[in-house]
Amino acid sequence: MRLYSTLSRRLEELPAPPGPIRMYFCGPTVYQRAHIGNARPFLLGMWLRNWLRHRGYEVTLVHNITDVDDKILAAPGPSAEVAARATEWYLQDIGDFKLGLPDALPKATETVPQIVSFIERLVEGGHAYAVEGDVYFRVVRDPEYGRLSGQRPDQVEEQEPNPLKEDPRDFALWKSNKPGEDLAWDSPWGRGRPGWHIECSVMAEEELGQEFEIHGGGLDLVFPHHENELAQSSALGHRFAHIWTHNGMLEFGGEKMSKSLGNDVSIRNVLDTWGREVALLFFMTAHWRKPIDFTDATLEQAKAQWQSFSQAIYENKPARPTVGWEAFEAALDDDFNTPEALAVLHEWRRASELELLNRGLGIFGLGFVPDTPPEEVQALARERAEARAQSNWQRSDELREEIAALGWVVQDGADGWTLVPT
Repeated sequence: MRLYSTLSRRLEELPAPPGPIRMYFCGPTVYQRAHIGNARPFLLGMWLRNWLRHRGYEVTLVHNITDVDDKILAAPGPSAEVAARATEWYLQDIGDFKLGLPDALPKATETVPQIVSFIERLVEGGHAYAVEGDVYFRVVRDPEYGRLSGQRPDQVEEQEPNPLKEDPRDFALWKSNKPGEDLAWDSPWGRGRPGWHIECSVMAEEELGQEFEIHGGGLDLVFPHHENELAQSSALGHRFAHIWTHNGMLEFGGEKMSKSLGNDVSIRNVLDTWGREVALLFFMTAHWRKPIDFTDATLEQAKAQWQSFSQAIYENKPARPTVGWEAFEAALDDDFNTPEALAVLHEWRRASELELLNRGLGIFGLGFVPDTPPEEVQALARERAEARAQSNWQRSDELREEIAALGWVVQDGADGWTLVPT
């Protein structure tokens, strides 16, 4: 299997099974209900784990929780309570995708002693310096700074303004406690808290070691977050991540903005409004490295695709020859191409190759065992068929609505009707 790496700017081959494959995917900063955009790196990490295990790999997936940050401190209420509540929300929301959870979910606040130790080693090695309770990383000490993002070191803009810094490009490893801030820990430089970038370097290495195979996150994290992670760990001689995967962003386009969701584009609202199956299929429709339009139209298209898969399962027609499992493997082994895999799933749907279809959908958390419609629903469907035969369209429509209210959709075909759960 091969994946595109932002660092090398080419497709990189994974080691042969069983690996191991150790993966770290950046998680959310927890201060409110998580945005639907936060779901994409989570889903990519979980799907990759499923696929790699299917291919015979030993896989560990780590997905962190950033529970100390400027945004948390700025949110109304005690910061620890804000973070704890938002963490609980996030775990509930991603749990409702029904893909399971990552193998580890470390929190920044639970890793502070290790972070302090890491910073001390950077200071001792001359890669960092303290200024009035703050500690900064010396960017000038990293001759390869910018190798991940493509930034030229002489053109990097100041990340965290402070006139006391040696170099405007230097970034914070430790931030001194400011008036009004209610999250702080003791350190050799006084009370304060970790910077954002150092948290992930330390959490990743604590869970996976100084060298691991895959580091993932959104495209917006390439610079400065991941660039700085790489610089910090490299400064201590750590190989850190071999492959860096960055997923494309969700695009919310003007007039096409989802009206069904209003101003609430949280994971919770998307799941409540559209259902997990539609949300999962939506994310499959675009290659993980590409942007994806998030609109009512694209969600409706995903819904229609899900209904077509459901109908095929419930119709259970005789299978006819079509492409085999190797076509699905080829799509996912080549840079985890979910649109191509989705095309194979539709080939199986059209051919009524239901065993392969359900097996493939299962990789993405969409496999299912068909439910038997309740007798009440079947009776309504039979009555509707009689009404249609008598051209009583008004009664037919009324019965369709009654069936829908019971959680089923009646779909008409050349061979009669099929009941599919909504």
